[in-house]
Amino acid sequence: MPIKTDTLTTLFDHHRWANLLLLEQCQALTPDQWNASIPGSYGSIRETWQHIGIAEQSYFSRIGTGQRLMRPDNAPPLTMEELAESLRNTGAGLIEWASNVQPEDTVTIDWDGTPREMPKTILLTQVINHATEHREQIKAIMTGLGIEPPDLQGWAYFEQQDT
Repeated sequence: MPIKTDTLTTLFDHHRWANLLLLEQCQALTPDQWNASIPGSYGSIRETWQHIGIAEQSYFSRIGTGQRLMRPDNAPPLTMEELAESLRNTGAGLIEWASNVQPEDTVTIDWDGTPREMPKTILLTQVINHATEHREQIKAIMTGLGIEPPDLQGWAYFEQQDT
């Protein structure tokens, strides 16, 4: 059955699908593989997933409230289950926002200590761009470890949706 949604809903559904598919494959990694990194990446696979998950929570919070999600400095890392649940929840919430945000919708955010009006469309753009870059870094680390990462392209998403 072909995809029958608006463009932004499709983009954010792909975003959620890509996050969860890659995370699912990463669940089979050994501790040494989770801690692997390559030059030019954010950090290890583990650190990068933590960054993706927490950043997505923060973007989602900013879209709704204008405020970053403030995690205590001593907060423990998200467990694999918490990370997966968070990505499912923020993914679903972002799909809902994407279909409701209008070009004129803004939110006041703290921009390095200065309040600044930002279009919500820019925050939504950042969500997609940020996760895509870091997923590719994780895939590059996996490839360097001799692990074939999943195909996260729109083509693969479409193929799965079409079955």
